Amino acid sequence: MTERSVGTGMPSPLSRPGRGRRAVLSGVAAAALLLPPVLLLTPPAPAWAADVYVELNPSTVEAGYLVGIRASCRENTEPATVESDAFADKVTVEPQLDLLTAAATVPEDRSARPYRVKLTCPDGRVATAVLNVVQPGRPSEGPATGFGGTAGDNPGSLLLGAGLATVAAGVALGIFTSRRQRA
Repeated sequence: MTERSVGTGMPSPLSRPGRGRRAVLSGVAAAALLLPPVLLLTPPAPAWAADVYVELNPSTVEAGYLVGIRASCRENTEPATVESDAFADKVTVEPQLDLLTAAATVPEDRSARPYRVKLTCPDGRVATAVLNVVQPGRPSEGPATGFGGTAGDNPGSLLLGAGLATVAAGVALGIFTSRRQRA
């Protein structure tokens, strides 16, 4: 006895031998082909996704400047403590918008090197980050390359000469083309 489609009286396409099994296998094959690309497009979870982390912004700073601290403990309803040799004292991060935040200044007498920053949560959990302190100062002048480096200290006379030469070439070209059109 053949299976009939509801309401049509026609034989069901799945009633043919092997048809239902092919449909299921086709669906499984399609899922197997589509699943790896979908998994590759899913962004990885951040390393601190567990629930305890500390972030520094910026993570590289000159001595004497301010560093923003953003942290998270399991429950962000109570303050936690952040300590480091980079800061003068322990810093208390306070709850704000579902995170713990604070700011700390790196004293000017701190030497340039990486410093470990340690978050201690009220429940005893710990997270660390690295703060890089660099030497204060202005960067040196860049290398003398291109036009600016070869022009010397006062490029005004060179620019004036180049401008006059360009104008003279334009006038000569205009006279030449106007005479050629008349002939």
